[in-house]
Amino acid sequence: MNRVQSKDGTSIAFTRRGEGPALILVDGALCYRESGPNEPLAEQLAPQFTVYTYDRRGRGESDQAGPYAIEREVEDIAALIGEAGGSAFLYGISSGAALALEAASRLPSVRMLALYEAPFVVEGSRPPVRDDYAAVMNRLLAAGKRGAAVKHFMRRGVGLPAFAVAIMPMMPAWKKLKAVAHTLPHDTMLTADYQRGKPLPAGQWSGAAVPTLVVYGGKSPAWLQAGMKSLAGVLPNAGLRMLEGETHIVKPGALAPVLASFYQESRRG
Repeated sequence: MNRVQSKDGTSIAFTRRGEGPALILVDGALCYRESGPNEPLAEQLAPQFTVYTYDRRGRGESDQAGPYAIEREVEDIAALIGEAGGSAFLYGISSGAALALEAASRLPSVRMLALYEAPFVVEGSRPPVRDDYAAVMNRLLAAGKRGAAVKHFMRRGVGLPAFAVAIMPMMPAWKKLKAVAHTLPHDTMLTADYQRGKPLPAGQWSGAAVPTLVVYGGKSPAWLQAGMKSLAGVLPNAGLRMLEGETHIVKPGALAPVLASFYQESRRG
C-alpha cells in the first residue's frame, strides 16, 4: 500500500499497478479498494496503463483530516495526479463519476475523462430524490443507525424496490457497507442537485472541456440511461457509448476495452 498527503493533511491510501499513461479510477458510494468494482477493472487495464485505485477520504485505509467538502475530494485527486507525474486520465463510476466530473472541471492536470452511469435523475421514469433525503440520512447517522442509513440510501437514493433492500442484511457484503455508511453524505453532496427529475443545467461543467466518454449499460434502468444521454449533451467535448447487455454493475471485461480504446484513440487524435 502507498500513501499520498492531500492539501488539508488527509492521508490517502492508494494502489499502483501496471505500466503506461497514468489512469486514476474513482469509486462510487460505499465502495473502496477492498469492496467495489475498480480493483478488478484496474487488473484489466494494467497491461496498458499505470492504474491508480484509492480509498476515498474516510473509507478503507484513508483518513479524513477535517470537515467534508467536494473541494477536499478534488484536492485528493489532485494529490494523486501529482504522485502520478503531474497529469492523468480519469475514470469514475456512479457517484464517483460525479466526483471525477467535478475534478475534470477544476483541474487542468486531467487529460481525458470517462464516466459510467452517474446517478442523475433528469426525467420521470423514476421518482426524484426527495427534498428531505439528506436530512433523514444525517439523522440516522447521528443516531448511530448505520444499517438504516444504508437502507435509506438504497431505497430512496438508488431506488431499489423495498423487498431487495429488506434482504440486504443477509448479504456477505453488508458489514462492509455499514463500515463506510458515514461517507454517504459525501456522495449525496455530489449528486443531490442533479436528482430532482429536471434537465441538467447547461454550462454546469463547462470547465470539463477535455475529451470525455459517457457510458451507460443497455440493460440499466431507463432513468440512468436518460441521465447519461443528458450529461453527454451538456458537456463541451463528450461522446456517448452504450454497452450492450450491461447494467449498473458493469462487468470489467466489457468496460475495460472500451476505456482503453477511448484513451488511446483520443491520444492519437
